[in-house]
Amino acid sequence: MNLCAIAGINVSRETASDLEVLAAKVTKWNPVVNLVSKNSLPDIMHRHIADSCQLLSVATPHCKHWVDLGSGGGFPGLVIAICRRDHGWPERITLVESDQRKSAFLREAARDLSVSVDIITQRIEDIPGLNADVVSARALAPLKILCGFARHHLAIGGTAIFPKGATHAAEIEDAQREWSFEVCVVPSKTDPSAAVLALTGIKHA
Repeated sequence: MNLCAIAGINVSRETASDLEVLAAKVTKWNPVVNLVSKNSLPDIMHRHIADSCQLLSVATPHCKHWVDLGSGGGFPGLVIAICRRDHGWPERITLVESDQRKSAFLREAARDLSVSVDIITQRIEDIPGLNADVVSARALAPLKILCGFARHHLAIGGTAIFPKGATHAAEIEDAQREWSFEVCVVPSKTDPSAAVLALTGIKHA
């Protein structure tokens, strides 16, 4: 079964094959560089690949610049870059990863898969604003922290997209003590207890 289709995204056979190559690369590197939880590796296509694919169905179509924060094993940033071949957008993808070894993985994977991405190996808060149409982050930090990162790097009118687990409602409530934003809660297609949060208009409360 096409896991990307489950996530609401149609991809070509070639793209599906490249996503499987990415999964194999993560599995190979993971014992040396902790890219994802070891327990999630047997179900990597569902837990990480399909889960990342669904963010495309939440993003504004044809956005120009997508910035992925704390890209780690390439989820969702490299997955978005691979799927771009079928959809033609976003025009530019920037991956931000401060860990040198994880950044090295991202560079090798991007080269081997022939995907065009910009990779920045710096702390998120130390980078000048990237003026992104979409900012994403997966399993990186609590929502109240992510709001600060997103506000710094989003262009005016941009959208922050954050997949969150079963405690997403509590995270929203906690973040709203410090931040004001509009939020669309999209039920996850890969985990019935999870959701993808799409935030706009982020500002200090």
